[in-house]
Amino acid sequence: MDAYYDPKDLEDFPQIAEHASEQGEAFFEYYSKATSAGVLTEREKSLIALTVATVRHCPYCIDAYTNKCLSLGVSNDEMMEAIHVGAAMVAGDTLAHATQVRKILRKKEM
Repeated sequence: MDAYYDPKDLEDFPQIAEHASEQGEAFFEYYSKATSAGVLTEREKSLIALTVATVRHCPYCIDAYTNKCLSLGVSNDEMMEAIHVGAAMVAGDTLAHATQVRKILRKKEM
């Protein structure tokens, strides 16, 4: 294996409840409800999940939700546009935190 991430490990994800079954079962119940169709469609939620997976840098989730989006008919362009929204949000969040730097700089200049 050339990298830490092994796509085969994704197949083991359902076993995360192995040593904490109560918490694992609660997680999977919540996860299922949160990602199933509701006010938002399963397609919309899958695009959101793919975007979050990308900005959070989770290769397992990127793998799972890229494939999920494809299975729901989401186009390559739609996926990439959603990821760009996530990238813009991360950039904005980073720049918004620069206000803290600027506040300190203003104090030091006094």
